[in-house]
Amino acid sequence: MDSIINRIDKKQFWKFHGGIHPPEQKFITENKPIRTLPLPKEFILPLQQHIGQAGELLAAVGDTVLKGQPLTASAHPMAVPVHAPTSGTVTAIKDSTIAHPSALKEPCLFLAPDGNDTWVKRNICTDYTKQSHTDLLQKIADAGISGMGGAGFPTYVKANTSAKIEFLIINAAECEPYITADDLLIREHCPTIVDGINILHQIIKPEYVLIGIEDNKPAAIKTLQNATKDLDHIRVCVIPTKYPSGGEKQLIQILTGKEIPSGSLPSSQGIVMQNTATCFAIADAVINDIPLIRRVTTVTGLGLNKPQNVWALLGTPVNFLLEQCEYQPQDKQRIIMGGPMMGFALPSGNVPVVKITNCVLAPSEKEISDESTEVECIRCGQCADVCPAQLLPQELQWSAKAKDHQQLETLNLFDCIECGACAYVCPSHIPLVHYYRIGKAEIREHKQLEIKADKAKIRFEARKLRLERDKKAREEKQRKAAEARKAKMNSGTAEANNEMSAVAAALARVKAKKAQTSDAAPQKETTEPVAKPKNPQIAAAIARAKAKKLANQVTDNTEKTVEPNKAAEPETELKLDTDNKATAVNNADDKKSKVAAAIAKAKAKKLAKEQSDKNIGVQEETQANEKSEAAKGNLSEAEAEVSDADSKKAKIAATIAKAKAKKLAKEQAKEQADKDASAQDTSTQDNDQAPENEKAEISEAEVSDADSRKAKIAATIAKAKAKKLAKEQEAKSSDNNQSEVEDTKAAEKKKRIAEAVAKAKAKKQQRIELN
Repeated sequence: MDSIINRIDKKQFWKFHGGIHPPEQKFITENKPIRTLPLPKEFILPLQQHIGQAGELLAAVGDTVLKGQPLTASAHPMAVPVHAPTSGTVTAIKDSTIAHPSALKEPCLFLAPDGNDTWVKRNICTDYTKQSHTDLLQKIADAGISGMGGAGFPTYVKANTSAKIEFLIINAAECEPYITADDLLIREHCPTIVDGINILHQIIKPEYVLIGIEDNKPAAIKTLQNATKDLDHIRVCVIPTKYPSGGEKQLIQILTGKEIPSGSLPSSQGIVMQNTATCFAIADAVINDIPLIRRVTTVTGLGLNKPQNVWALLGTPVNFLLEQCEYQPQDKQRIIMGGPMMGFALPSGNVPVVKITNCVLAPSEKEISDESTEVECIRCGQCADVCPAQLLPQELQWSAKAKDHQQLETLNLFDCIECGACAYVCPSHIPLVHYYRIGKAEIREHKQLEIKADKAKIRFEARKLRLERDKKAREEKQRKAAEARKAKMNSGTAEANNEMSAVAAALARVKAKKAQTSDAAPQKETTEPVAKPKNPQIAAAIARAKAKKLANQVTDNTEKTVEPNKAAEPETELKLDTDNKATAVNNADDKKSKVAAAIAKAKAKKLAKEQSDKNIGVQEETQANEKSEAAKGNLSEAEAEVSDADSKKAKIAATIAKAKAKKLAKEQAKEQADKDASAQDTSTQDNDQAPENEKAEISEAEVSDADSRKAKIAATIAKAKAKKLAKEQEAKSSDNNQSEVEDTKAAEKKKRIAEAVAKAKAKKQQRIELN
């Protein structure tokens, strides 16, 4: 540190990389005193005029406020209040265009002055040296003071550092062309600035105070030297004029030779820097209890008839300043807030003056370059040569255009001080600083979204844990309650018995409900699939299709029922025919054969009739079952109509089957009667001829033996056919039985499912009642 002070005393300073020497143009306003302006018709006060957060409103529309009265307040460390620049009435609180390169709208308070300029009550401090560290910081914070050199960082936050500070640097360089606000402020109010420096010295307690000022301000340099000649801890450092020597890191490097690493603060190197206008505001706030409601602003440019430095109340519209300096509108006119290097064009003149507004530039057409059209980069490298932060402006611009945020951060975009030196020397007229500002804004927005997403994730995980914890607590509570109820019920007291009775009654209700559900389950299964189409034509078509399908099924079942009977009748016929033939041949001489034939004929007729009646009974029973099932299932009207049609067709089919059976029985009876008559005639003829011809008996006996063999053969064949037919009938019957078994199993399965569902519901109901 001693070596640094020795070099400063010898006026040997360090240099920083890059830098340029643009035309200064300070002669326009450097010899004109600061002018106090009258009150405008309306003030526009943005609620946020600094880095950080906006405060909460303390005033409402229609309120009357006094000069110096706070309009916002906040407990957040990065929020400082905004004060009323004069007395008047709050006319509106709405969004309005603010002093920012984005030209966005933010909440603003509109104040109509009453012309009285009435102050709020103030407390004047006669000796600030007796104020404590905390009191001084509180006064600075309550006054709403933030960095007035361009950054707008809350001053009390920067001053309230716990690090050991070696150097307090006061930035009086004012290196940007056209601007002379600090120069005139030093010349006219140097004692107040020195008071502000001493107050900061009392708060921060640095070992030395270094005031850096460029050598192009001789009057201000002389004034500072005279005001600080008796203060050994203050050094007035006159540095060479070079842009941007007024940058924080550049001025630190010039005066101390220290380079601030990327991402670090000067306080980490034992250095704190403040602006001369900030020092004036600190002294005004601590000593005179005047909050930050005004500042010196340079209104300059060849587009004005009377360019000058003015005391601009915060919230004053830029149009009013231009009117006071006799603004001359031109065709290609543009208004710039700030200097020509770091300033930005305003969308309109209705933008207000804020705490960081040190200049309003109204250049003429001659001052604006005609060759302002952007062309492709020629890779000359001049931008990298003049960059004071030793960055790569060309690569930064490529990455900014490609929106490659990761690469921008890798290239240390946020080390850019937006001095505009790169754009000044660019032969392609590329507005490099604009690309950097857009890239910075996008990265900040992306980080804010990431922060919000992280917070949302944390809230979600916390909610999930809370729900799981609450679920476990509920389960544990229910378990303990169940155990307590169980123990109470098993205690044997009268109350326990009553509870047992209540539980038994609940179980009985559950069983009854289960039984009711089981009974209603088949009906539900039958009725659920039925749905009436909305279109009557569609419903009729569906009914016809169902009727046709059911009629085919009924016809098939009838044929299957009748065919076995037809097969059984020939079997009976064959059997009877064989028996009758055997009886007629073997017992030709016996009269009993006639009786046996008559009995067989009667039995055959009776059997045929019983079989026919049985078929008809089976058919009618099938139809009755179908009708019963249709009634139980609560079929729709379309299905009822189909059922009626099927019933009629089934009756017709049954009648046809009955007629066929009767016809077949008659034919069989007729054939049997013919055979019996033939056999009887043969027997009578043989009886008449027997006494006359005994030889014929021998011949007939031989014939009888032959016929007996043939009858046996025919009987065996008939028996085999009957057996085969019986097997086929049995196979068909077994298939039908198997189908019925499968249907029965399906019905039982559905019934078991319904019982399981009812049982689950009963358990759930029982658990609810127990809880």
